[in-house]
Amino acid sequence: MLASAAGCLLHAGSALAVEAEAGADEAADTIVVTGSRPIAESEAAALEVQKRSDSLVTVLASDGIGRLPDQNIAQATSRLPGVAVERDQGQARYISLRGAPKTWTTLSFDGINVVSPEGRDARFDSIPSAIAKQVIVSKAVTPDMPGETVAGNVNVVTRSAFDYDGFHLAAKAGYGQAEYGKRPEYEGSLVLSQRLPLGSGELGVLVSGSYYERNMITDNFEHDWERVAQDTRPGAATRYWVQETENKLYRLTRKNWSLSGRLDWKADDDNQISLRSIYTIFTDDEARDNYRFDLDDRQGDLVPNTAACTTTVNPTPSTSGYADICIGNTPTQGTIYGIDIRQRSTLRAFKQSILTNTLEGKHSFGDGWSINWLGNYTQSKDDRTVTGEASWESPSTRTLRPTVGYDFTNPGVALLTLYNTTQLASPTRFQAGTQVTAIDSFTKPLTAITFLDAVDTTNAFTGRLVIAKTLSLLGGEATFKAGFQFDQRGKVVDERNLTIPVTDTARLAAIGLPTDYTQFALSQPFQGKLPMGYTFNYFDNRKMAAVGDKARELYAFAPVAANYYDVRERVYAGFLMGTLRYDWGSLVGGVRVEKVANRGIANGIANGVSTLITSNVDQTLVFPSAHLNYNVDDSKKLRLSFNTGAARADYDQIRPNISFNDLAQTISGGNPAIKPERAKGVDAYFEWYVRPQGYISIGAFYKKVSDVIYTTRRTFGSDALNSNGIDRSPYFYSGILNGGDGRLFGVEVAAQLQLEPWTEAIGLPGWMGGFGISANLTLNDSEVTKPAFFNGATLSVPERKVRLPNTSDAVYNLGVYYEKYGLSLRLQYQRRSLWLDSIADDDTDAGDTYWDADDEMDFSARYAINKHFEIYFDAANLLNQPGRRFSDPSGILTARGTPTGMIRNQTIEWERFGRRFTGGVRVTF
Repeated sequence: MLASAAGCLLHAGSALAVEAEAGADEAADTIVVTGSRPIAESEAAALEVQKRSDSLVTVLASDGIGRLPDQNIAQATSRLPGVAVERDQGQARYISLRGAPKTWTTLSFDGINVVSPEGRDARFDSIPSAIAKQVIVSKAVTPDMPGETVAGNVNVVTRSAFDYDGFHLAAKAGYGQAEYGKRPEYEGSLVLSQRLPLGSGELGVLVSGSYYERNMITDNFEHDWERVAQDTRPGAATRYWVQETENKLYRLTRKNWSLSGRLDWKADDDNQISLRSIYTIFTDDEARDNYRFDLDDRQGDLVPNTAACTTTVNPTPSTSGYADICIGNTPTQGTIYGIDIRQRSTLRAFKQSILTNTLEGKHSFGDGWSINWLGNYTQSKDDRTVTGEASWESPSTRTLRPTVGYDFTNPGVALLTLYNTTQLASPTRFQAGTQVTAIDSFTKPLTAITFLDAVDTTNAFTGRLVIAKTLSLLGGEATFKAGFQFDQRGKVVDERNLTIPVTDTARLAAIGLPTDYTQFALSQPFQGKLPMGYTFNYFDNRKMAAVGDKARELYAFAPVAANYYDVRERVYAGFLMGTLRYDWGSLVGGVRVEKVANRGIANGIANGVSTLITSNVDQTLVFPSAHLNYNVDDSKKLRLSFNTGAARADYDQIRPNISFNDLAQTISGGNPAIKPERAKGVDAYFEWYVRPQGYISIGAFYKKVSDVIYTTRRTFGSDALNSNGIDRSPYFYSGILNGGDGRLFGVEVAAQLQLEPWTEAIGLPGWMGGFGISANLTLNDSEVTKPAFFNGATLSVPERKVRLPNTSDAVYNLGVYYEKYGLSLRLQYQRRSLWLDSIADDDTDAGDTYWDADDEMDFSARYAINKHFEIYFDAANLLNQPGRRFSDPSGILTARGTPTGMIRNQTIEWERFGRRFTGGVRVTF
C-alpha cells in the first residue's frame, strides 16, 4: 500500500501506458509516463496504482529497479516500506515483510506461487531484477491468494508485448569492478517485442534475456563459543570460551541468468490467452580457504577446580592454556600452546534454477460474467555439488603444531599471533618459540579428500479456475468470485559422495592430488583487507577442478541414504470472495478453504535397523479475510483489513527420516505431523495523496501467532508412528514441535515529495525543481513463547519469551534524488536494526544468536543523451559495513533467574566484501 520509490516506466525515453488497478484484475484509467522525468513520473504512476487498489499493496516497477544497482529482486524490493532483507556474501537474499520471519514471505510469478529451489525459504537472489516489468508486494491477504501467504507475497509480474505500442527494443550493457581484489563485474540485458495483427485479433510476442556476473573476495572470521565443563573457577557460570576460531576466505564468482518468452493472443476485447515461460539460473562458484584453529584441542588438560586462583600470566603452563584463567588467560585474550590447525580447501559449484511455464486464459461474457483459467508447471533445482574438498591437519606431535596468541577484545577483529611450540624439560610443559608469519610453513599433512554430487529437485503443478460475476447491488457495483485451485509439489533429494582417505595412496595418485599443501597452492596471497596476523597462499582451484573431474571419471559415488527423502504435497483449495465498490470506497471479503495432503518417504532407523518409512498426513485449514477502503476525500484514504494465513513447515522438516527405539522409548528426526504456524492479523492505514505531487502515509498492524515451530525435546504426543499395537506417542522426542503463542505489531510511516510543483510559489529557481525525496520507517515489536527444553528427563532451559526470528525493531530507508535536463542522480540509504537469527535450545553454545544492524548505501547516476541512449554509473555498498553475527546468553541466563543485559561482544561471524562500481549504456527503441 505504501508508495514505492519506483513506478511503472521501463526506460527513460519510452512511453508506457500503465493500468491503475481497481481490484485484483480489473483496469481503471490509464496513466501515460513519457520518460522526460522518469523518477517523478513513475512514482506518480505507482501512487495511482496504489490509490485505486482494493487491498494493501506496494508497487515496484522496472524503471525504479533500473535507477539503482539492483541485480536481483531482493535488493530492489528492500527499498520499499516494511521490507527488510537478509544478505549472503553481501548480496540481498531473503525478504522479511513487516518484521515477520522470512519463511512467512512467499514468491510468485504472475500470480502463481513458486517454491524456491531451497524450499519454503523463498530465495530472491536467484531471480534477476531484469525479468520484471513490475513487482507487487501484497501485505494483506485476500481470499484469492494461497493461504500459505502469512506476512505477504512478492509477485514478479513479467512483461508483455501489449505493454508497448508496437516494436520495442531495450538493451543494457555494463562493466564494473569490485574493490577487493579488483575483480570484474559484467551485466547485460535485452528485451525484444512486437505486436502482430492476425486474421482474428492480435498476437504479442516478447523475448528477453539477462546476464549478471560478480567476482568477489571476502574478509571473514568466525568464532565458536562454548561453556567449558572443566572451567569451574568462580565466575564460570557466565564465562564462554572460543573453542574454535577460523577464517573462511572466499573467492567467489556469482552469476544470474534469465531467459523468458511470452505469447499473448487477444482475439478481441473479451478474450485473451497467454503462454509464458521463464527460466532463471543462479550459479555460485566458490573457492574457500578455511583455516581453523582448534583451541580446545587439549581441553582435558585442565582439571576442574572450584577454588579461586591468581590470574598472573604463566608462559610455561602445565595445561594447553585453554579455559585456564589461572595462567592469565581470559575468554578474549591469552595464549594456547601446541594446538591443531584444521585446514580445508573447498571448491563448490552450486547452481539454483527455476523453470516455470504457464498457459492462462481470460474470457468475458455478456451480463457481467467472466472466467479465468490457468495451468502451470514449475521445476526448481538446487544443485549443491562440492567439486572437491581437501582436508589438511596438524600432526599429533605438539612441537610440530603452533602456539597461538589470541586477541578477541575487539568484536570486529580476530588477531592471532603464531609461534613455534617449544617443549620444556617436563614432557607436559611447553612455551612459545619463535614467531611465525606464514601459516603454510607449519606441517599440515593431507588427511582426506571428499566429493559430493547433490541435487534437490522440486516439481510443481498448478491448475486454477475462477468464475466471476459483476452486477449492481445495494447501490454500488459488486463483483463475486468463486475459484478452485489444485497444487501438487514434490521434492526429491539425491546425494552421492566419495571420500578417499589419505592411506589410499594409489587413488590419490590416480586423481592427481598431492599430499603436500605447498604443491597444491598458488603463489597468490590473500587479496582481502582483513588483519589476521598470518599470511597464506590460496589453493589452486583449477587443480581442484581437475582432481574432481578425474575422481568422477574413475570412481563410483555412493548414495547418502541418510539424507534421501521424497516429499509430496497436494493442496485442494476453494474460495468465495465478494467486492462491493462505491463512490466512497470498497469492501472486500470472503473465505478460502484448503485441504493439504502430505506424503513423505525417507530412510529412518527403527530399533537399530535402517528402513524406508512412509508417512501420510492430512490437514484442512480455513482462511477468512475482510478489507475496507474508505475515501475520506478525493486525496485521502483509510484502509482497514482482517486477514489470516498459515506457514507450513519446510519439506526437510516434514520428511519421515525418523529414528525410534522402543527399548529406550526415544524418537528423533523430522515431524510429518507438525502443524503449520498460524497468524491472524489486522491492519489500519491512512494515506494522503498530497496535491499537486506527493504522498504521506501512516499505518499500524497486529498479528496474533500460534503454533510457532521450534526445535525442542519433549514428549512426542502424536500417533503418527504407532504400529503393531505399540503406542509411541509418550516417547521422548528430539526435533521440531509446535510451541507457544505470541504476537507481532508495528507501525509504518512513509513520505514522497518532489520540489517541482512548489518552486515557483516559494521563489526558488527552476533548476531546483529537480530535487525529490522518499523516506519510510517501520517499527516492530514481537514476542512468542519458547517451550521448555529438556536434557533427557531433566529440565535444561525453562519456558521463556523470545522475539520472532528475522524481526528487526526498526527498518528505514531514505532516498534523495535530482533529475532534470536529462540528468538523473539518486542516493539511497537503508538500515535495519539487529535481528534474532536462531534460538538456543540450551546454554552450551553461548545462547541465542543475532545479526547486528545492517547499513547499506548506494548511488546511481544516469544521463540521457537523447530519447534512445542513456549512460549510467552505479556505486554499491558505499559504507562497506561488515555483517556481524553474535551470540547472546542473556536470554537463557535470565530464564535461569540471573538477570543480565544483552551481551553483544561474543562475535560468531564477521565478514566484509568491499565496494562495487559499474558503468554502462542503456538503449531503448
